[in-house]
Amino acid sequence: MTPGRKGRRFAGALSVALVHCLASYALVQWVSLTGLVSVTFLLVQPAAVSAFACYVTDLDGTQSRNHYIITPTVLVFVAMGVAGIFLREGVICVVMLLPLWLMLAISGGLIARASRKRGPDYSTVFSPAFLCLPPVMMMLEPTVLPATWSSHEVTRRIDVAASAARIWPLLEGIPQLRAGEGRWNLSQDLLGVPRPLGARLVGDGPGAIRQARWQRGVHFNEVVTNWQPGRAIGWRFDFAGSDGWQFTDPHLRPDSPWFQVTDGGYRLLPLHNGDQRVILSTRYRVRTPVNAYAALWGQLFLGDMENNLLATIKARAETR
Repeated sequence: MTPGRKGRRFAGALSVALVHCLASYALVQWVSLTGLVSVTFLLVQPAAVSAFACYVTDLDGTQSRNHYIITPTVLVFVAMGVAGIFLREGVICVVMLLPLWLMLAISGGLIARASRKRGPDYSTVFSPAFLCLPPVMMMLEPTVLPATWSSHEVTRRIDVAASAARIWPLLEGIPQLRAGEGRWNLSQDLLGVPRPLGARLVGDGPGAIRQARWQRGVHFNEVVTNWQPGRAIGWRFDFAGSDGWQFTDPHLRPDSPWFQVTDGGYRLLPLHNGDQRVILSTRYRVRTPVNAYAALWGQLFLGDMENNLLATIKARAETR
């Protein structure tokens, strides 16, 4: 086969694979957003289209193992580019999907190669049939593989050379954060997660409201549930009437059917040298086919936010 013909076949295979992905995306969007957070879309789809693309670009069975790794890699990056440009998927969602899809796509390519080794008759039937697997799984999954909730907690801490009396008002809320305060982190400075602009406490004791404001117009309330002046303050998150979450896709809203940030709070722990250890915890839960994988991203995003807030508190408390 000439190089030109190979190139045309490669482009055609990628086009068919992309059309299949877009059609599946449109279908699950039309039926329900739940379909996007599913075994089918997250795990089966990338493996299936990659197996097909690898098969049709190596009909004569002469390609090396690298072909079955490079082709899925190119397909995934092209698909992510299309999703970011034309489907308006937020950069956060694309970044979260990329490692998972890349791993599953390469697995699909290697499965296609294994079927090729079993003989041309076997691979001719097996590899193209992969494209039928996602729609079949999509119909069976709600009853066969229902997603379940799993709960997680993110905790960060920092030691502050200041008294509890000086730190406590900062835990109640910092009404106005200055530009440049906090700490550089991947989530907020590179991926575009909004930074906090301030939090104002309305009321006193349990039932008081911490009104939080972030960049991009994000605002929500935190209802105080634990009130120990000079020692601890805790709250549950209230996202009713909150706004500004348009910066990301609906699956990553903190009150979505797949991801829910539930409660959190600060604690002060006295140290032997007179300093205070400030501990910030946030609890959340996820409901996906890959809860452990999703929880890793929760640790990153929420951990970055907590480190940023703790760095701000430390800087302000230690400034005389």
